[in-house]
Amino acid sequence: MSLLIEYLQLCWFVNNPTELHPARAFFWKNVLFYVVSGIIVEANIGDFPEATLEVAMRAIVALMLLSTQILATKKAAVFYQLQTAVFICENFMMTLGIGVEIFDAFAHNTPYEDYPLYLGAFLIVWYLAIISYVFKRVFAFHYAKCIGMALLYFCLTYGGPFLVMEVI
Repeated sequence: MSLLIEYLQLCWFVNNPTELHPARAFFWKNVLFYVVSGIIVEANIGDFPEATLEVAMRAIVALMLLSTQILATKKAAVFYQLQTAVFICENFMMTLGIGVEIFDAFAHNTPYEDYPLYLGAFLIVWYLAIISYVFKRVFAFHYAKCIGMALLYFCLTYGGPFLVMEVI
């Protein structure tokens, strides 16, 4: 539990993911949580089979992109630290996103109808800041490069599977 709390502190820009040492089982549990929570969110938008396929593609793309970056920078020693940091932060954001979806369901036809949109935009900006922070701590790149990498990661991880699902 203490390792989870240390990783969650990354969402508040505290801790360095390279100083945290997760077990492989902890990493895979986070990937599983990512898939399950992603399916919950996507199944509320569309149907279950498409949601499952899209989230599975998203997880595979995320793992491939992070692994490619690790190989390109020759930082294989931080493989599990980076992967776990990103997936924990994504899981935290996904959990908050589920809360925003619940709020959206109750806010329909009320004066608060637009609030979920603002909260969702805030979560995306916060997510990009967290991923940039993790990249900065792991790869020691300039912040501008980390922000660009976070944007690219976000677009490929979420946009790529979404576009594939639209074509199918």
